[in-house]
Amino acid sequence: MKDIETRNDIELLVNSFYDKVKADKTIGYIFNDVAAVDWILHLPKMYSFWETVLLGKMSFKGNPMVKHIQLSKKTEMSKKQFDHWLKLWNTIIDEHFEGITATEAKQRGKNIAGLMLHKIESYAN
Repeated sequence: MKDIETRNDIELLVNSFYDKVKADKTIGYIFNDVAAVDWILHLPKMYSFWETVLLGKMSFKGNPMVKHIQLSKKTEMSKKQFDHWLKLWNTIIDEHFEGITATEAKQRGKNIAGLMLHKIESYAN
């Protein structure tokens, strides 16, 4: 296996991850039913987001925090859902990649999930 090094690697990671998410019984409904994600629009944004986070390409513009806070008003988004998201994220990384950036992707995923959960809980209180 190789490390995450290119935009193509990011696309493989993101596509594989969301394929798993869409079919997942624990969190799939959030994406499919509650958010009704338009995958044709969403996936390129996620490629750019993770390319920015992991490869430093600065190709992402946007504020994902606001969208997640708005979504949390429509359905439960608690530690259970974020922990499950992170489990799926780490599983996909382990299935496709190994190396410094792959390890960083897991840590960044953990940090992002934790921050989003914290902001959602803070907004609810």
